Amino acid sequence: MAQGTGSINSDYKDWEWSDDAGERARLLQSPSVETVPKNSESQGNSLGSTSALGAVFIVVNAALGAGLLNFPAAFSMAGGVAAGIALQMCMLIFIIGGLVILAYCSQASNERTYQEVVWAVCGKVPGVLCEVAIAVYTFGTCIAFLIIIGDQEDKIIAALVKEPEEVGSSHWYTDRKFTISITAFLLILPLSIPKEIGFQKYASSLSVIGTWYVTAVIIIKYIWPDKELVPVEIPTSPSTWTAVFNAMPTICFGFQCHVSSVPVFNSMKQPEVKTWGAVVTAAMVIALFVYTGTGICGFLTFGAGVEQDVLMSYPSNDIPVALARAFIILCVLTSYPILHFCGRAVLEGLWLRYTGITVEEDVVRERRRRLLQTISWFLLTLLLALFIPDIGKVISVIGGLAACFIFVFPGLCLIQAKLSEIQETRAISWWAQVSYGVFMVTLGAFIFGQTTANAIFVDLTA
Repeated sequence: MAQGTGSINSDYKDWEWSDDAGERARLLQSPSVETVPKNSESQGNSLGSTSALGAVFIVVNAALGAGLLNFPAAFSMAGGVAAGIALQMCMLIFIIGGLVILAYCSQASNERTYQEVVWAVCGKVPGVLCEVAIAVYTFGTCIAFLIIIGDQEDKIIAALVKEPEEVGSSHWYTDRKFTISITAFLLILPLSIPKEIGFQKYASSLSVIGTWYVTAVIIIKYIWPDKELVPVEIPTSPSTWTAVFNAMPTICFGFQCHVSSVPVFNSMKQPEVKTWGAVVTAAMVIALFVYTGTGICGFLTFGAGVEQDVLMSYPSNDIPVALARAFIILCVLTSYPILHFCGRAVLEGLWLRYTGITVEEDVVRERRRRLLQTISWFLLTLLLALFIPDIGKVISVIGGLAACFIFVFPGLCLIQAKLSEIQETRAISWWAQVSYGVFMVTLGAFIFGQTTANAIFVDLTA
């Protein structure tokens, strides 16, 4: 994409964030990414320290996570292996395209985070909508993480106390609501209160190892299945033509790394769009193999009866699977504070912008506000997780928002960036890029509308 000669939405400067606004500069940045702070002196010549290969693994780190547990169920909803793979491949084209567009717009606007790029390129209203979407998405993801903890702890406890799973727990200390609550209060809340999350960088690496282990276990269990597993029905086509769209939220949730991609791009030694295109293509292909392997093997093992969380389909006394559950719990325990940090920083940024107060002027109130925000966020997510035990219902809601980050906002940024270029004549490539942006916005709006409507009228009212 050619670099434009025109300015991009200068009215953004009327709402510009202060350079001293604390957490905002590091919002949604991968814990393992180190960038140079943006200031008037360093703009244009500051380079990061991340190599292209390092950027590949950081993007893979951002994409892979607990979302892989839902891919077998997504293949079932899509109507089988062929439909699931075809749907992933079609969406992957636009997923990679969105990552490249964000890098292009970040370079053109000289902004270093996702929401700042949207503010600078698209203006006030899309910028506010983007921040609200980030806050809601991170809030919903935190709920999903707590549900995952409850799911895995149920199975682990059932194995330890050796109670029949279908009967349920007979002790108050093994009750699901108690185990989720005690884990959340003892481990998650203390990690969520600090202002910075740099200490999480080492734990996140262990989480990535855990997701790879989970994939390996699911594949091995398909190749060498347990003797007690009975043959299951394997769907080869979707039940209805609209059923295939129900798999889209899971795919969007799994591949959504776009919000953290802008800081990764700016952390590279050579932040060039062409190099970045190769980086994200390699990263998404790696993620595709992991998700596809998990989806195919988990689906073929359990067929139409696969649970929304595939690990819930395995018996509780399986030791390799029990270790996988422990890895997943570790993964979400370290991911919850990071997601909460992101959502809290968005809320803090909105507050500071509208009040016109910098962090340095409001240190005491910032501490009180951070504590209040953290406790309120934590209690609300915990309460909802206790009374929404099905992770599929949460994924169906936040998956639609993930589609906005993948399709809608990058599409809007591309359209506005191209319209801002000052050109005497507009070539075919210009029209092609604008058309591509319009198609991305349309596709993203369709996925968001369809999945959100389905979540409200089918899942949440069931």
